[in-house]
Amino acid sequence: MLTEFALYSDRLFMAAVGVYVLAMILHGLEFARERSENALLVGAGGPPTPEPPAPAPLPPARPATAPRVRADRFGRMAVALIVLGVGLHIVSIVLRGVSAERWPLGNMYEFTSMICLTAVVTWLVVLRRSPAMRPVGLFVLLPVVILLFLGGTVLYAQAAPVVPALRSYWLVVHVTTISLSSGLLLVPGTASLLFLLRRSGRFASLAQRLPGADVLDRLAYRTTIIAFPLYTFGVITGAIWAEAAWGRFWGWDPKETVAFVAWVIYAAYLHARATAGWRTGSAAWINVAGFSMIIFNLFFINMVIAGLHSYAGLG
Repeated sequence: MLTEFALYSDRLFMAAVGVYVLAMILHGLEFARERSENALLVGAGGPPTPEPPAPAPLPPARPATAPRVRADRFGRMAVALIVLGVGLHIVSIVLRGVSAERWPLGNMYEFTSMICLTAVVTWLVVLRRSPAMRPVGLFVLLPVVILLFLGGTVLYAQAAPVVPALRSYWLVVHVTTISLSSGLLLVPGTASLLFLLRRSGRFASLAQRLPGADVLDRLAYRTTIIAFPLYTFGVITGAIWAEAAWGRFWGWDPKETVAFVAWVIYAAYLHARATAGWRTGSAAWINVAGFSMIIFNLFFINMVIAGLHSYAGLG
C-alpha cells in the first residue's frame, strides 16, 4: 500500500507540473494578445503630421476589443488551471509523507516541491487581492516550472525514511519554515526583476504590458516583509537544532553561512526600501541579490560543496 501511495504521489507531481506548464502557456497567450491589442491601438492613429488633420472617426470597436476579450479568457483559464495544479500538488505532497511515514521534507526533491507550492499559493493570494497583477503570472510560473522540472529529474529521490539524525521534531519546525519563506521570497524576487525591467526602458514592447513600476515595487516589498520574519525564525530554529544535533549553535558550515548572508541581504533590502534615495532601483537590486543567494544555497551549496548538511540534501 505504501508503495502505491508513493507511485500516486509521483504521478500527481508530474500531473501538477503538466498543469502548471499549460497554465504558463495560457498566460503567455494572454500576454501576447494584450501586446497585439496595444500595437493595434497605437497603429490606429497613423504617423504624426506637421499640421493636425481634421478629427478622424474612431476605429471600429471590434478589432480593438477582440484581443482583450481573448486575452482575458486565456488569463481566467490559466488561473483556473493553477488552482487545479495546486490541488494536485498538495495531494502529491501528502501522499509522499504517507508513503514514507514521515514529514514530507526529508530531501531536495521534497523541499523543492514545497518551495514551488508555496510560491504558487502566494501568487494566488496576490491575484485574489490584486487581479490586475495577472499578466505577471507568466513570469512567476516560469521559475516554478524550472524548479519542479529539476526537482523531478536531477533531484528526485525515492520515498524512504530519513537518516536517524533527521528524526526530530525540528525537521517539521525548521525545514517547513525555511521552505515556506523561500517559496514566499520567489514572488518578490520575480517582482523586483520585472520592476528593474520596467524602469530600464529596454524591451519596451514587453515592459509596457507589465503593471506599473510602483505596483511591482509594492508587491516585492509587501511580500518580503511577510517572508523575512518567517525566514528569520527558520534561521533561529536551525541554530537550535544544530545545538541539539551537533553540540553547537553555529559552526560556519557552508549552508549556515550562506543562509546568514541571505538574511543580511534581505535585512539590507528592507532597510534600503525605507531609506530615501535607495527605495527604488537600488533596493530592487538588493532584493534580487537576496533571492539569488537563496537559489545558490538551495542548489550549489547542497550539490557541490560538502558540509554537515550534505548528507541530508536539505534546503
